[in-house]
Amino acid sequence: MRYDYLYRYYDLYTEGGFKRMMNEGFNCRNNHYPYALTVTGPGHATVYTGSVPAVHGIVGNEWYDQFSKKVIYCAEDSTVKTVGSTNASVGKMSPKNMLTSTVTDQLRIATNFRSKTIGVAIKDRGSILPAGHAANAAYWFDSKTGNWVTSTYYMEDLPQWLKDYNAKKMPANYLTKGWQLLLPADKYIQSSADDVAWEGLISGSKKPVFPYELAGTAGDPFSVVLDTPWGNTITKEIAIEAIKGEKMGKGTDTDFLAISFSSPDRIGHRAGPNAIEQQDDFLRLDREFADLFNFLDSWVGKGEYTVFLSADHGVMDVPGFAQSHKLPAGLISGRQLQATISTALDETFGKDKYMIQSENNQIYLDHALLKKKNITVAAITEVVKDAALTIPGVADVLNLTDMGKAPLNTYQLELYKNNVNAKRSGDIQIISQPGWFYGTATGTSHGTPYNYDTQVPFVMFGWGIKKGETLRRTSVSDIAPTIASLLHILPGSGNVGNAVEEALKK
Repeated sequence: MRYDYLYRYYDLYTEGGFKRMMNEGFNCRNNHYPYALTVTGPGHATVYTGSVPAVHGIVGNEWYDQFSKKVIYCAEDSTVKTVGSTNASVGKMSPKNMLTSTVTDQLRIATNFRSKTIGVAIKDRGSILPAGHAANAAYWFDSKTGNWVTSTYYMEDLPQWLKDYNAKKMPANYLTKGWQLLLPADKYIQSSADDVAWEGLISGSKKPVFPYELAGTAGDPFSVVLDTPWGNTITKEIAIEAIKGEKMGKGTDTDFLAISFSSPDRIGHRAGPNAIEQQDDFLRLDREFADLFNFLDSWVGKGEYTVFLSADHGVMDVPGFAQSHKLPAGLISGRQLQATISTALDETFGKDKYMIQSENNQIYLDHALLKKKNITVAAITEVVKDAALTIPGVADVLNLTDMGKAPLNTYQLELYKNNVNAKRSGDIQIISQPGWFYGTATGTSHGTPYNYDTQVPFVMFGWGIKKGETLRRTSVSDIAPTIASLLHILPGSGNVGNAVEEALKK
């Protein structure tokens, strides 16, 4: 969710959702990620740890591990098993790869583990990382069976309330409903036309136009539901069922429910931020928020709970959209880039495999080979840079092992420094130009140090929160310490942020 969605669609929001948060609460209007590689896993970890990838260790959704010689997924855990599904792989997940504690962990510690902390999201990483290490539970969605699941890291069997929800087969019900516009088409004046060349297709559709009929694939029948606002609906439903089933907010200690709505990301990747699909999704998400807040009003009372809103990253305009309006943008050919770099290295140092992996636009080098040939990372970087800068869309090349000598502007250098973890990051970073990314002609992406990816909402309302706003620059790393200050608990063990004190009632 980019920050501008708060205002871009404001006139069509209801009074009970986004508007309620903005009009009753405190809005940090200049809130940014303090690091460069803005992707989902690091985003969730940063929101809840108050830290940065260099410290909390979630440097990407995946990274290459130099010790095990394999790619690691941020939430993977081969020592645990699936609970709630016959799909064995979906539940091999836990927060063990996150190196620091979260504000949710600190709440559990502060109350001697009486507080309940639960994570809910379609994506496993969007549930697990926010819930923290000491969570009571984290639940995520299995698109192969349509069930919400967890892992044996948390429990051996699903609670009855979740079994009851799974038994209703709501995803199958929503699959039959398709996706129609919420409002008349002429209301979507903030979006592009409904059929443009740069939009991707939903599974089963022939054109990216409304109305959509939803057809799941044989091996993954419910994934298509997540590509629509129905993904937000089932997330809201599970959130409410968790509150009721676990009696959250009814005890003497504060409970914490971490909810991530993941369908805006899936829709945004495919259609882009200027599509009618994304506007309709946020208008519907606004209604889901209103339903959730109304439920909380009745469950614990108005003003008796606190909500904060942020996002794991922003998003760039689709290059095709930008180019159609004469804005600088384009696609980088990853295949051409890799071939050009490989050729340059072979010509300079002799034919060999110097690059063993590429993740997060970073190159991981074979250090044993470099040592054998007496080649330094600096020497490799110099060759890579000369070669890569010939490729359209490449802005710079950075030696991540010696950033003190990097001839990069001060602002971006700090963002990249906050990304680098010595055990998990690559050796060389390829930096793209603004408006450029690695991908295809349809859809869009994120993961850069540019404003469209770094600026996300931070809005709070409810118990302990003042009404107001600030335009001073705040950081996503400030979110967790702000909530920790509100609760009078310690921030996470790797915290680097500061509380937004002007948002809190004295």
